[in-house]
Amino acid sequence: MTSRRTLAFAATAGLLFGGTFVGAKAGLAYLPPLLFVALRFDVAALVLFGYVFATRSRDELLPRTRGDVLGVLSTGLFAIGLSNALIFVGQQSATSAVAAIVFSLNPILTPVFAALLLADERLSARGGFGMVIGLLGVGLVVSPDPAMLLSGGLGKLVLFAGAVSAALGSVLIRWAGGDLSSTVRTAWSLPVAAALCHALSVGTGESLSAAVWSPTAIAALLYVGVFAGAVAYIAYFGLLDATGAIRANLVFYVVPVVSTLGGWALLGEPITSSALVGFLTVFAGFAVIGSESIDVRSLLSHGADEADAATEGFGLAGESRGFESD
Repeated sequence: MTSRRTLAFAATAGLLFGGTFVGAKAGLAYLPPLLFVALRFDVAALVLFGYVFATRSRDELLPRTRGDVLGVLSTGLFAIGLSNALIFVGQQSATSAVAAIVFSLNPILTPVFAALLLADERLSARGGFGMVIGLLGVGLVVSPDPAMLLSGGLGKLVLFAGAVSAALGSVLIRWAGGDLSSTVRTAWSLPVAAALCHALSVGTGESLSAAVWSPTAIAALLYVGVFAGAVAYIAYFGLLDATGAIRANLVFYVVPVVSTLGGWALLGEPITSSALVGFLTVFAGFAVIGSESIDVRSLLSHGADEADAATEGFGLAGESRGFESD
């Protein structure tokens, strides 16, 4: 995860997804939850399909293989469709802080599915240690009241099910393979997610007449549809293709951090000293996981070789580097 493109994907996904919980909480005061999610995907699908039709050839747009179709269905049904439906429903009976920390179990769940379905993704001991540090940091950032964590059990179970669906979906995408680019695959998956959420909305008795189209509701829908929807999904699924499911889902450790900072900047919510410690702890967890890709001994050996080459260039190779006593 060291290339500029990968880092840009990670930063974009983490920042934009971080505002999802704030946008969802604002919009849920005016829109039924499942209808809210369905309309979010309607907006995101229009934006993303417009983009891919303008920038891709016909051959690049059409799913042609079994892997392409399975990738689209895995994305639409599990990675974004069902997971977001469960998040928005669960957040009705849980605070944004609790929702963020429950959904941050996603990176812990991903290696379980990866171990079952993917031969090329395994969590090492160092990676597991880094994930535990990151999760501890998330807890420090959110610092939920123990009584708050123990109450509203049903909402937390729904949120946990959303985290399970997102983790399973991300692994299934890698398992399916396929030749579609991540952007085109996401464009096809958004109508699938929208259809699923519209069906769930109708099945649970929600009605469009119950929506109150206030400026806040419209702003929340545009944010979660365009920015935390189309743009964030392009970044996240590009990250998934580049790094694998386990590493890509580490961005969900950043979400509570961004949500906390967003609440401070936009809503005047205070940031506690434990939250500042949590930020540093999350960073430490990322550093532990990221250090797996750095072979220190190889770097030292490479550095020594370069030093030897430099001394040879000055005619110093083989000469004594110290002082010899008489």
